[in-house]
Amino acid sequence: MCLGYKGYIIKEFFINYFMHMSNITVDLRDGSVQVHDSQAEPWKVTLVDTGVHTQTGGRIKRVREYLGDQAFLLTYGDGLADVDLRELVAFHRAHGGLVTVTAVQPPGRFGALRLGGESRVESFMEKPPGDGAWINGGFFVVDPQAIDFIEGDYTYWEGEALSALAAQGHLHAFRHTGFWKAMDTLRDKRELETLWEQGRAPWKSW
Repeated sequence: MCLGYKGYIIKEFFINYFMHMSNITVDLRDGSVQVHDSQAEPWKVTLVDTGVHTQTGGRIKRVREYLGDQAFLLTYGDGLADVDLRELVAFHRAHGGLVTVTAVQPPGRFGALRLGGESRVESFMEKPPGDGAWINGGFFVVDPQAIDFIEGDYTYWEGEALSALAAQGHLHAFRHTGFWKAMDTLRDKRELETLWEQGRAPWKSW
């Protein structure tokens, strides 16, 4: 899904992706191109401009015609995890609800101290688990019928839509205890890039 000016950049990227991933010969005399081999993935990508002011739920509703009748995977695209998608889909099919959300427990942001008498520190743990609460991890399996719970462009998926689905018993949680991290800040970006550069990226499974 595309949004404003960034949408044009994304479209240009995919339009030219095949050529960028291929070895080619260009005949400058007539502009013809011969493709020798390509490393491009055999994917079909649909890009839809859903509007600058459309909210998360409204964007899903706007692409309904492209989704077909089967359950589909949905994510925001601003987080990384090592969620087993096969297990996630199997869990969704087993419970019979309309939506499965991946529930995660994010780590605490700061080191935790356990203090003894006076000023003595009895233990220190760098970035321990948070308070035990499960939160929306941003990876969903959704049956198309769930889109009926989205009123229009200004509906938030994680607000009105999921609340209504939960109230009617259609929302289920897949508990993920592995790696998960959102990239909301420059600090998050740097931490994730460091993991990638050091060859320690848990989400890399290819």
